[in-house]
Amino acid sequence: MGISNEDDLAPAAAARLLAAAVVEAGKLALSMREGVRSWKKDANSPVSEADIAADNFLRERLLALAPSYGWLSEETADLPARLARKRIWVVDPIDGTRAYLANLPDWSVSAALVENGRPLAAALYAPASDELFIASKQAGATHNGKPVRANAIRSPRQARMAGNKRRVDQLIRAGMTIEAVPKIHSLALRIARVATNELDAALATASSCDWDLAAADLLVHEAGAVLTTFDGHKLVYNLAQIRHGELVAAGQELHAPLLAALKGTAQEQNLTANA
Repeated sequence: MGISNEDDLAPAAAARLLAAAVVEAGKLALSMREGVRSWKKDANSPVSEADIAADNFLRERLLALAPSYGWLSEETADLPARLARKRIWVVDPIDGTRAYLANLPDWSVSAALVENGRPLAAALYAPASDELFIASKQAGATHNGKPVRANAIRSPRQARMAGNKRRVDQLIRAGMTIEAVPKIHSLALRIARVATNELDAALATASSCDWDLAAADLLVHEAGAVLTTFDGHKLVYNLAQIRHGELVAAGQELHAPLLAALKGTAQEQNLTANA
């Protein structure tokens, strides 16, 4: 049954509904993995029958809850009507399809409710490890029902970091002792590991999209961390342009010095290249 007014769904209630939906979608995808059919779509990116099935399930479930809300998903044609909506569901039915198809554990189902460009509620489910992350605005974040908090370290040195190997290597060459964590294929899951204090920082190359980021964005912010562009700006969702530049997620204490270090290494590389 749909809600009567687009403002009736409170963030905490939306988070609970999102959590139930992503768990069901994740279990559906997990049940399909053996022998699932896959193919290539734009930019040579893989997609599978499970991506489509999970997307169909989530679209039917979430739009039935709130028919007035907009919809944006990796596996659904993007319609400009969403731009006029105050609230919108932002979904990635399988984030990390390559890992899913390779029978690796680091893939997830990601969903968020966005209002006026920022996430209000979020849920992220990693089916292979049975991990559920939930967040709602100004109510904190949880991992399998337990509150989480990002690490409060202040120096990029000796930070546990994942993502964008080129940038990590630049920091190491600059003299920082960084524990480079192996790649986490799901970007949403990589960022969520900052919220749970399993990583101190997560980096993302340019070209990630709203659906990769919206749920994880709220998770890290509610856990006391920050996700921004390299210019230090928070992300804005549900714009005509859904792709984003290079990103960094880290605890509030670490974010500024890490951003400065990343900018420093990038500038040094540019000077060397132009010499």
